[in-house]
Amino acid sequence: MDATTKPDAYYDPYDFAIDDDPYPVWQRLRDEAPLYHNEKYNFYALSRYADVAEGIMDWRTYRSGRGTVLDVISSGVPIPSGLVLWEDPPLHDQHRRLLSKVFTPRRMAAIEPIARSFTADALDPLRDGGAFDFIENLGAWMPMRTIGALLGIPEQDQEIMRDNTDKAIALRPGAPDRHGAIKEFVPPNLELIAEYVDWRAQHPTGDLMSDLINAEVEDEDGTRRPLSRTEVLTYISMIMGAGSETTTRLIGFIGQLLSDHPDQRRRIAADRSLIPNTVEEVLRYEAPSPVQARYVAADAEYYGRTVPEGSVMLLLNGSANRDERRYPDADRFDIDRQAGHLGFGQGLHFCLGASLARMEARVALDEILNRWPDWEVDYTRAVRAHTSSVRGWAKLPVRTA
Repeated sequence: MDATTKPDAYYDPYDFAIDDDPYPVWQRLRDEAPLYHNEKYNFYALSRYADVAEGIMDWRTYRSGRGTVLDVISSGVPIPSGLVLWEDPPLHDQHRRLLSKVFTPRRMAAIEPIARSFTADALDPLRDGGAFDFIENLGAWMPMRTIGALLGIPEQDQEIMRDNTDKAIALRPGAPDRHGAIKEFVPPNLELIAEYVDWRAQHPTGDLMSDLINAEVEDEDGTRRPLSRTEVLTYISMIMGAGSETTTRLIGFIGQLLSDHPDQRRRIAADRSLIPNTVEEVLRYEAPSPVQARYVAADAEYYGRTVPEGSVMLLLNGSANRDERRYPDADRFDIDRQAGHLGFGQGLHFCLGASLARMEARVALDEILNRWPDWEVDYTRAVRAHTSSVRGWAKLPVRTA
């Protein structure tokens, strides 16, 4: 044990008990070991808002090109081109410029009625049942169908792709034993996606898949070229996975927190203008993607200690969002709070799908309140999800009034 740790300040990202409620542990890190070193898995972690916010912005020191998940970085496996979440400039900038055209205000305005229709289709059959599940009946369906509609992926394969993504990122008991054992990283669903890409290339439409097939990027030497087949497939896999998984968990946290805070829920039911800020407070209070791993490309100094080049750094944005140094009464959920957060990151790697996730969460909450102004979580049957990149609920059954 070195000077960055103390006996009661221990963080293990593979420990399910910690993952279920990491906030007491993260508070200890902020107070006792703001630069934390875990010898077992050989990573460092920053937990205070100021450090995390600065680290997320500093892409030259904290690199994403070797992955943003601890297992992947530690394994040293190559990352396929097109996985923009796991890229550094200049390649990242080329791909991000292209993908930034995906989540435009025009596309979001066009897709919102579709997301609302999907939500209504999911909830209407349950209106008089006295109960529903925020994840199984809505969170696992509406984001998947919405992103599938954007991409032009038929409904019969959307569920398969979602399940494949869930399997690819799921952690199981004993996961630490395979730490560093990843031999190759292959994005999920590539075979299914390839079939659709081949067909869509011959039958172009106005969907996002057609746009990607026909898109061009500019290389460093100024040469313009079409995306490679690998890039197209990887783009679509990334959008399908990232575009649904985090929003699923966000919808679950909305259900949990507004059950736990019924007075605030009733205010929202009476005044829907509170919904957008409620979504922001949920993102602060329970970030669906609370840990960002980075490869350390140059020595970094914190609190009198050196983080050596070649290390792995975990930037704990979920902890930063509860840092009392930044947020007064940080552990209080308050829909009136007007404060920024790191739920979507910031800077170079700010979440490209933030506008989509916000829209889907807003629509989901609005439509739920249209049917059930009151609900209560049945925690005896609720189940947590444990994955390598997001946290939240796998099942969240509620009783409705």
